[in-house]
Amino acid sequence: MTEITEVPSPFCGIGTDDLTIRVDGVSLKVIENGCSVNTPLFEHAITDTSPRVEGKEVSLDVAVAKAADLLKDTKLPVIGGCATDVNGMRGLLALADRSGAVVDNMNFVGARNNFLALQDSGWMNTTLAEVKNRCDLLLVVGTDLEAFAPRFFQRYLWTEAMFLEDSSQRKVIYLGKAPSGEASTSPNGNKARVFECATADLPEVMAVLRALVKQQPIHSESVAGLAVADLQTIADQLIAAKYGVVTWAAGALAYSQAELTVQMLSEMVKDINNQNTRCSGLPLAGKEGDQTANQVCGWTTGYPARTRFSRGYPEYDPFLNDSLMLLESGEADALVWVQAFNANSTPPVTDLPTIVIGRSGMIFNKEPDVFIPVGTPGIDHAGHAYRMDNVVAIRLKKLRDSGLPSTAEILNAIAERLI
Repeated sequence: MTEITEVPSPFCGIGTDDLTIRVDGVSLKVIENGCSVNTPLFEHAITDTSPRVEGKEVSLDVAVAKAADLLKDTKLPVIGGCATDVNGMRGLLALADRSGAVVDNMNFVGARNNFLALQDSGWMNTTLAEVKNRCDLLLVVGTDLEAFAPRFFQRYLWTEAMFLEDSSQRKVIYLGKAPSGEASTSPNGNKARVFECATADLPEVMAVLRALVKQQPIHSESVAGLAVADLQTIADQLIAAKYGVVTWAAGALAYSQAELTVQMLSEMVKDINNQNTRCSGLPLAGKEGDQTANQVCGWTTGYPARTRFSRGYPEYDPFLNDSLMLLESGEADALVWVQAFNANSTPPVTDLPTIVIGRSGMIFNKEPDVFIPVGTPGIDHAGHAYRMDNVVAIRLKKLRDSGLPSTAEILNAIAERLI
């Protein structure tokens, strides 16, 4: 039994690197700095150690050979999930290139809202380090930040800052969804101000807030149940702040054309920067390898995920390369599901040949043709994963000897058999 300190997490998205883990054989126990996101994922027990073909345990070599056979004569396989580390994503893209597959990250619907806004008009975003050292006003739009990253406030707001004398004086405003706990309450007891509205009403609310920031007249006393006077207060505080930050989770904006709301947020940030102050955006992401998938796909192909290789070169389309749509329409003819982080994230049920390269302990509604349990980056092997601000690749540690192969090893082995 050993204790490993300063353990970085691949699970929470914000780059926590101060966990203490007790290792007893292959069992893990988080004994310091855990949270509702990290603790259960670190402590998840190993239950599967052998690959299965059609539900029967087989050797690793037999499982790899069967996976390759299922992909050999396909015309448009889909590789979904994409929940792995940098090397795993490299192996995934190599397999996609070899098999002519479509690559689609499981969280891409939310990421698409960000990418469409970025591609159309650009944005001015910040990093977690800048939030920690400079932010004096945080506006949280349409998401429960505490539920998304339970230790965000502890790590990046209620802590020492290089350019603030008293970090407890920072202000927090929630617009849209209320916080689920008290993490946003400052050390001196100041609670976040909360202005609730329905998620579907955020486009209208943000349009009014941006107009107020630009000092445009609003001929109404309320919008979506919120007083315009309250929105004016938010606008005034954003303009008065020395370094305001506007944060959102694009995946939480569950309505049509949510990218326009992201664009409205981003354009409002630009408007504030034109008024003798500083303001930046902070998109929330980084869970289950979504930032890693898009980063590696980006600097390998020039495009984020939702890229197909069926013509021998990468083609990006954020709508047509939707894996669920391809499966439902019958255009896809095989599914490879890669999920090394979360055993509860299983593939969509389909009658197509299905290969799952996933974390031990997955329980399937329908047994896949091939299931190969793999190690988790940051637990069973070392690796790298990008945190939510995309500027830091976290160096993940190996904590135990489970004997499970890495995702990269399996994907590369399958690709080699397709030659």
